[in-house]
Order: sequence, then structure tokens, then C-alpha cells
Amino acid sequence: MSTSKKIAFVASPTGYAREAAAALMRRYDHVPPEEADVVVALGGDGLMLQVLHRFMDHPKPIYGMNRGTVGFLMNEFRDDDLLEHLDSAQRSVIHPLLMDVVDTEGRSHRARAINEVYLLRQTHQTAKLKIAVDGHVRLDLLIADGVLVATAAGSTAYNLSVGGPILPLDAKLLALTPISAFRPRRWRGALLPDYARIRIDVLDAPHRPVAAVADHTEFRRVCTVETSLDRATELVLLHDPGHSLDERILREQFG
Repeated sequence: MSTSKKIAFVASPTGYAREAAAALMRRYDHVPPEEADVVVALGGDGLMLQVLHRFMDHPKPIYGMNRGTVGFLMNEFRDDDLLEHLDSAQRSVIHPLLMDVVDTEGRSHRARAINEVYLLRQTHQTAKLKIAVDGHVRLDLLIADGVLVATAAGSTAYNLSVGGPILPLDAKLLALTPISAFRPRRWRGALLPDYARIRIDVLDAPHRPVAAVADHTEFRRVCTVETSLDRATELVLLHDPGHSLDERILREQFG
């Protein structure tokens, strides 16, 4: 990346992040985000997801600096040598999941997810789900709180919290992971090729309502959910050398 490219700064609403953004804007020339060639995001992973979604239809490289809590997707914060860091940054290209939903009223919905698509029961009753992969039913009945499909980039988020595997970024896999499975009790999920198309049918949807979520976009009382990787959309994250997303995912596997 050339430092002649136009830079925009975006910050989370916390004082910590806004102070950092103000200091950087005093120091470096900047433009509004819509006019930028690269966006510097100041906050945590939540902000990074928001910024990636914001520019989903017109992707821009995003260089995140941690002014939040976890910051798995972020670089360390520095207020000096920013242009040099942007020039030397390594690119990680990720693709989002595309989720198509039909609800109990027959309405269709669509959303994208960078981390995961998941289904979750809406009441005290467990969900009853049927799972098909590329048109073949692989699980006739899953009784659980829900199920999720995670990208490699999102495998260390909700997927890891519910016992799913961590996926290297270049593994070309999706993780299909149950959420508190009751039957079959020993099913721990599956690793699927990233070109797989997954369909989940909600059984007894009127009496056992289920919500479907793509990152932070939720649809309630769903009947069917189909999801697959949206290869037409490329999202670019920038990381300092030695701190690429691949390296972070690898380190996460060793605690």
C-alpha cells in the first residue's frame, strides 16, 4: 500500500477510542470514510465487524488498532509511524457467509456474516432441526439450543465458546457446530469444505420458535435457513508483519 492513499479514521463510541482517533486526526491528513482508500478503525473486534459490514458492498482495506477489550482482529495501538505501518501491513482476505431465511409468515430475508450464522431457540423449549449439506440430509434430527456455521475468521468467536474447532484461515473449511446438543448427545459437529451449501430446517417451527442470526442481524420465527460462502465479496484486513490473522489464529490454538 502506498502512503499516498487517502486515510479515514473510524472510532468506537468509548472515550478511550475517540481520544485516540482525535490525536491521530490532528497528526495525519484524513478524509471521510466514504472517500478513503483505507480505513483505520479504533476500538475492539465489535467495531471491526461494524466497519467491515458498513463497507461490505464497496470493500476497503481496514487497519484496526486496539482501543477495545479483546482486539483479536486488531493491531496494537501506536500513534506514531502510522504511514509506515500501513505501507508494511500484510493483507488477509476473507469472505462472508451469505444467509437466506424464510420465516413462518413466508417472508424471505437475506444477510451476510463475517463470523458466523447461527440458529437459536427463542423459548424454554429446545429447537428441533434437520441439517442438509449440498442437498443431502446429514442429520434428520438435532435437538439442541441451536447450531452455528462459522467461517475460519470467525472460528475463534462464538464457535470456540460452544466447543467448536479453531480453523486456520487458509484451511478452506467451515465449522458446523451444535449449541448445547441434547440429541444426538455425542455429536460434536462437522468440518465442511468452504464451498458447501448448508440448509437447516426448523421442525415444528410454530411451537418451537427459532431465531436466525448473521453476526448481529437477527430474524425471528424462521422455518428454513440456507447459508454458503459469498465468494464474490472480498474483505481485506491489514495487519502488522508477524501479527497477521493467520498467525493470530495459530497462536490461539496454543492458548
